[in-house]
Amino acid sequence: MSRIAKAPVTLPQGVTATVADGSVTVKGAKGTLSLSLSHGVSVVQAEKQLQVKYADPNVARMHAGSTRAHLANMVQGVSKGYEKKLELVGVGFRAQVQGKSLNLTLGFSHPVNFPIPEGITIETPSQTEIVIRGVDVQKVGQVAAEIRDVRPPEPYKGKGVRYANEQISLKEGKKK
Repeated sequence: MSRIAKAPVTLPQGVTATVADGSVTVKGAKGTLSLSLSHGVSVVQAEKQLQVKYADPNVARMHAGSTRAHLANMVQGVSKGYEKKLELVGVGFRAQVQGKSLNLTLGFSHPVNFPIPEGITIETPSQTEIVIRGVDVQKVGQVAAEIRDVRPPEPYKGKGVRYANEQISLKEGKKK
């Protein structure tokens, strides 16, 4: 059995889990998340812990570890939530939230309007900072990656959208 799958997922105070036929639903203060289970993998709830079990070791063993990791991410998401920070580096680069869209001015001839998906909140504490929050770690990371892909950091001056604390190795320019 996977070593990760052996460890139980502990439910903190205020988080409840419901194990139904082929799916697990986790509810907490920040929201509700659901996970459908792979064939042969089951989840057993004992007091305030979730334990991943599987019937056939040849088929379902490979899914047990990832199922346990997804459950742990869901529990942390509904209790604490997830957050990604982006920085805009460049002269005149700005970000602003207007209603259900994020307006980005990134040096193009036109402003970029990025629609904010359901379940995600985006804040701009300053014009060059973007904070993405949500309960689903996959969705938060995907939205951050899509915003970064609008204008990724270029290798000569480092201008563009980057993750907070991301190290960009700059190339040396032309020599005369």
